[in-house]
Amino acid sequence: MTERQPLPGKDASLWLDTTDRTDFPAMDGDRHVDTAVVGGGIAGVTAALHAAEAGQSVVLLERDRIVEGVTGKTTAKVTAQHGLIYDDLVDKHGRDAARQYARANAAAVEEIAERVERHDIDCGFERLPAYTYAADEDQRAAVGREATVAEGLDLPAEFVTDPPFPADTPGAVKFADQAQFHPRKYLLELADEISGDEAHVFEQTKVTDVDDGGRDDPCRVKTENGTVTAESVLLTTHFPIEDPAFYFARQYPKRSYVLAVELAEEPPEGMFYRDQSPYFSARPVPNADGPTMLVGGQNHKTGQGGSTADRYRKLEAQARDHFDVESVEYRWSTQDYVSVDKIPFVGELGPTTHDVYVATGFGGWGMTNGTATGKMLAEYARGKSPQWSDAFDPERIDPEAGGKEFLKENLDVGKEFTRDWAKAPFRGEDPNVAPGEGEVIRRGGKQYAVARDDDGEIHVTSAVCTHMDCIVHWNDAERSWDCPCHGSRFSIDGEVLDGPAVEDLPKRGE
Repeated sequence: MTERQPLPGKDASLWLDTTDRTDFPAMDGDRHVDTAVVGGGIAGVTAALHAAEAGQSVVLLERDRIVEGVTGKTTAKVTAQHGLIYDDLVDKHGRDAARQYARANAAAVEEIAERVERHDIDCGFERLPAYTYAADEDQRAAVGREATVAEGLDLPAEFVTDPPFPADTPGAVKFADQAQFHPRKYLLELADEISGDEAHVFEQTKVTDVDDGGRDDPCRVKTENGTVTAESVLLTTHFPIEDPAFYFARQYPKRSYVLAVELAEEPPEGMFYRDQSPYFSARPVPNADGPTMLVGGQNHKTGQGGSTADRYRKLEAQARDHFDVESVEYRWSTQDYVSVDKIPFVGELGPTTHDVYVATGFGGWGMTNGTATGKMLAEYARGKSPQWSDAFDPERIDPEAGGKEFLKENLDVGKEFTRDWAKAPFRGEDPNVAPGEGEVIRRGGKQYAVARDDDGEIHVTSAVCTHMDCIVHWNDAERSWDCPCHGSRFSIDGEVLDGPAVEDLPKRGE
């Protein structure tokens, strides 16, 4: 066995490590409200607050603790600049849809700024320019087009030849007056604003089923702690826990990696992004113990791409190429879903459902997409047609916009499914798995996921994802089993960490 080399930094999100854990109660007994929100990330908290501010009775239901999932593991850029997206949106969706997307995300920046000021939230909110820089001379033209298109959509965009990034680049598209913040400090303050006589946040409350009730009856949200009867249900669970509209085939999962690094000098003024593989993101961290940057990237499709531990090492090397790094303080990873046509799905959950609404597919830009769609969902819950609804409509069908990506991703799923079922070797009862490692074996015609923890104990579960029967792969950095087809993730003991799966991997013998 080869000795496992330690990874750099503390294995924790900076945002989680610098805030206290929440202690909202679990729901106890049945409830009847106007609106039930399922999922306690930025979209869910924002939606619940908007609904409460409109005078509705609200419950926010979170299976674990709020703002600890994807939202607690973001790089927390508050910007309408999402890489080189607007030129692509105009080309695939047309100018009206691109303008709606731009306005939704620009409005989200201002909503966060306004709430920070109104509630005097100490969350490190800071206005900064955002730059997407050209990786090389070949990309300069694409960056220039993006600046022109974004400016034409009334965004604060311009092409600059000398961005303050410590790397050679022929230019960048700059968005002025964007922002960054501490997402948990911001959202935990908003969560406190939700709590009251008619609005409640419930943690440790796992939703097991959602029934829309038809056209005339209220919805019913079943949990392990009781049932919520509601006029409307808002699903903000990253991937929807109910999937009547085949979201699993219309978006794909990607993982990315983040390091918090302490520098020997002050960081550059701005937030930076390289929209070309290997993707790279950087932003300063105000009020840290020393000059600190968050660097992110090394994106790949979940369950694919080899060693995840190596992703951290490659990201550290990128950081040291660009900055004078004294130390790596934190490391963490995150996952998001990307819609095949680049715009999130926000609206009615499916063509046959009633009064159940969804927001998913933020593409890694959840701070503004989550804020914008939280407001949209709350308006749907009040029977209104929100701004920007046409562009974000989950029922949109445009083969020109996402058809090629749809075909590509679903062919990839088929390839992974077929290859993994065929390749697992026949192995004995006690495979030679090192501590911190895992592998899939086949025994008696069944596939098993076998992993050994750091204490030497073996853990054995089924290797067949409970979503659609793909074979899971070992994630050697996070010590999890990840599905290469649709992005479900499971703990070493088989417990669901990320959907679309909702059932745990059965343990051996179950």
